[in-house]
Amino acid sequence: MYVCLCKAVTDRQIKESLMGGAASFADIRRELGVATQCGKCSQLAKTIIETTVRKTPFEPAA
Repeated sequence: MYVCLCKAVTDRQIKESLMGGAASFADIRRELGVATQCGKCSQLAKTIIETTVRKTPFEPAA
């Protein structure tokens, strides 16, 4: 889905950027331009970043 309409940035692009080494909202903003115009997308972008970063791979109990 589109997160930032002004810059046509999708949630998938944000997640791919995080997997590619971006580590913060500032990194995403710099790389993709999210929240650099009207700013209405900043909260959703931050939520996507937070939930993506917090996901950890499943590790079965030993």
